[in-house]
Amino acid sequence: MTAYDRAEEQIPQHAIDAALQGASSDSFWLDDPDRPAASPSLTGDQSTDLVIVGGGYTGLWTALMAKERDPGRRVVLLEGQRIGWAASGRNGGFCDASLTHGDANGRKHLPEEAARLEELGQENLAQIAETVERYGIDCNFEWTGTLDVAIEEHQVAWLAEEEGKDPDIVYLDREAVRKEVDSPLYRAGLWDKKHAAMLNPARLAWGLQRACQQSGVEIYEHTPVRAIDSSPDEVRITTDGGIVTAQHVALATNVFPSLLKRTRLHTVPVYDYALMTEPLTADQLRSVGWGNRQGLSDLNNRFHYYRLTADNRILFGGYDAVYHYGRRLKREYDHREETFWKLAAHFFATFPQLGGIKFSHKWGGAIDTCSRFFPFFATAHRRRVAYSAGYTGLGVGAARFGGNVMLDLLSGTETERTRLKMVRKLPLPFPPEPLAWLGIHITTAAMIRSDRNGGKRGPWLKLMDAVGMGFDS
Repeated sequence: MTAYDRAEEQIPQHAIDAALQGASSDSFWLDDPDRPAASPSLTGDQSTDLVIVGGGYTGLWTALMAKERDPGRRVVLLEGQRIGWAASGRNGGFCDASLTHGDANGRKHLPEEAARLEELGQENLAQIAETVERYGIDCNFEWTGTLDVAIEEHQVAWLAEEEGKDPDIVYLDREAVRKEVDSPLYRAGLWDKKHAAMLNPARLAWGLQRACQQSGVEIYEHTPVRAIDSSPDEVRITTDGGIVTAQHVALATNVFPSLLKRTRLHTVPVYDYALMTEPLTADQLRSVGWGNRQGLSDLNNRFHYYRLTADNRILFGGYDAVYHYGRRLKREYDHREETFWKLAAHFFATFPQLGGIKFSHKWGGAIDTCSRFFPFFATAHRRRVAYSAGYTGLGVGAARFGGNVMLDLLSGTETERTRLKMVRKLPLPFPPEPLAWLGIHITTAAMIRSDRNGGKRGPWLKLMDAVGMGFDS
């Protein structure tokens, strides 16, 4: 059994029920009185230089950088619902430098360019910080770094192997890690001081929205796109409100079904969940420590991520990643009481000194993943259309890089980014149903067994590694 298995057996049901009682089912980040009013929907036909489909991070960064590259270019962004309403407004707010969902995963899939991708990722993160400052985006951006924690004895050696490799990555033994953040579960830690920042994800999206509009980007919300087709001279985007013709199109729909049929099997949606506590009192915060405010995660295959907010709440999420047969996306899947109950039990096992605290919000939603667990790219319609997806939970940082890649691809000019194997090579597609459902559920079961067996990867996970669908973050 893992420490979290034991927590599910030992934390009293009534304590969990009391902590979750009255919690809002909205994303904490989107439940904000400063949320911008909705932009109008598209009415009538239009013609433009560049159309961007999708109003999350990928679409917003693409729109803003398109105007920065060419202020005279007419740019139109179409969003089916509200800006930042999906994964961009409900994630944990970890803005990570990694473009490959961790250096180890990058070395596994792209060994020959992994080192350069690490450099490009760090440059991308620095440019995000610079953009936030330049446009005055109030998103509580904090250079905190991250702290990976070992909660099982076999994980200590994994962290100790990294000691001394990088002066900005510090190994902490049991005593040292508990001085940083005090949990009886922690056996060791690895503090990466420079490769991540924490931020308010919804406010980042809204800040990018304002920057786009100030730069002249035309944004239409509540404008779902139904179809895409082209002639030799232009691309046509069909919406409920009219047809937009453009010279180029960037598709930033991520978890939602691709408008390019040939890329639809390359992603699947999985549902991720999170809790948010009420603000900690001064005494509660002192009992935990956390003076350096790092973003935390554990080392299990089914890992948790958690961090402090600007008003000293704790966001606690992850663990379950739920796939529904047929790649189905439904609003009802955003709420899963079984997972909220597990997360609450795991929270109190991690921080027993916070017994009695309540959760103000509990929410979930779909993220997209692909078989290599980091973004991929495609072009279509005589290279007038570019597409990016597959961010697997690291889109807060990597989406800006993805926007740059799409703009490079649409420019027709070869760049260092477009020469990358990461950009030129597609991941393996997932099989159609019922094989996709069966494979994902077998993999999930194998990951659970691995966590309960000292981290040893069984035959199925080894097979996935061999065929290029294994994950190592």
